[in-house]
Amino acid sequence: MPCRKQGYRTLHLLLALLLLLGLGSQAAARPSVLDARIGTHPDMTRVVLELSERSSWRVFALPDPYRVVIDLQEITWNDPPGEIAGGYVSALRYGLFTPGTSRVVLDLDRPAGVRRVLELPPQSGRSHRLVVDLEPVPANAFQSAEVGRLRESAQPLAPIDIALPGVPSPPRDHRPTIVIDAGHGGIDPGAIGVSGTKEKDLVLSYARSLRDALTATGRYRVVMTRDDDRFIPLRQRFAIAEKSRGDLFISFHANTHPSGDIRGASVYTLSEEASDAEAAALAAKENRADAVGGLNLASRPAEVGQILLGLAQRDTMNLSKTYAAMLVGSLGQRVELLRNTHRFAGFAVLKSPTVPSVLLEIGYISNPQEERRLRDPGHRQRFTEGVVDAIRRHFEVQQAWNR
Repeated sequence: MPCRKQGYRTLHLLLALLLLLGLGSQAAARPSVLDARIGTHPDMTRVVLELSERSSWRVFALPDPYRVVIDLQEITWNDPPGEIAGGYVSALRYGLFTPGTSRVVLDLDRPAGVRRVLELPPQSGRSHRLVVDLEPVPANAFQSAEVGRLRESAQPLAPIDIALPGVPSPPRDHRPTIVIDAGHGGIDPGAIGVSGTKEKDLVLSYARSLRDALTATGRYRVVMTRDDDRFIPLRQRFAIAEKSRGDLFISFHANTHPSGDIRGASVYTLSEEASDAEAAALAAKENRADAVGGLNLASRPAEVGQILLGLAQRDTMNLSKTYAAMLVGSLGQRVELLRNTHRFAGFAVLKSPTVPSVLLEIGYISNPQEERRLRDPGHRQRFTEGVVDAIRRHFEVQQAWNR
């Protein structure tokens, strides 16, 4: 008997050791960015990424707006940098693009081509470095010579596959399907609050809160477009709603305004004509999310004009407006709302022709008091209760109409 116990202990120790070795090898397999910097020279701008180890990469340029994209195998950032700009680069963004691939996007303030890409080995106390040198080019040369030209490492990265993330099969029961969309994500942080709150993180917490509350009722089937920090193109977000046969699509966002005094939640639905200039500006900003993520938009169709077709689309828009009105009434009993709470504009993420959809701005993170309030769990709970109550009333009305 003692020998058997000793054998169990030995086996457990071996399993634990193998687990630790496996975790260690996984951690070691993922390189990290130790530093990121931009150097300016009379004839070029140099972008340097210092890496803990060598990484496969690809570099390419995109037009409208001018951007240079650097893809790497999935990486972590040891010390996330603040705002980085200089030379031809007006901003640098980074984040997870797809599982296994991280992306760095360089926003350019003028047309600039990639002169060369260098891989420098560790030396003189430096780590592995990936160097991208940019040089100015005429606009027509950027379009003809840079766009479509791919530079990549000797061991190339796996091709990008932006597939729908884990969409469940269509339902077999008759419960309504609620599709919850946490805006932005991955390389696209969304708006940044006055104390540094990232929209993508804040709205994910609200999306998860709604998911948990709806699941607890047992009345609904719930689908999330994302449940982690990943980038999902706008069209894939509503494609998830359509593939899962959603009955309602709710997209969470947080707003900003040059005036730090503006505050309050608001609800938006789809329309070819915006309700006001601010709604139009907000839609234009949200529709740039794919550009922020480094997607090529040149061959994409018009966002809204081509989809407002047919009775199905009109019925969907009417149902969207009906739910938006209930949402305004329910939230208004629990949280502060923006004046003219229900607005409409050409939001690309709301363009499903079959799934009633609303975009819900939870508040303004440019307002210091509201930013703190939005991060408060108690406020998030009250907000969630308002959304759940509006969902309940929405489907009660639908059932009454269908009798």
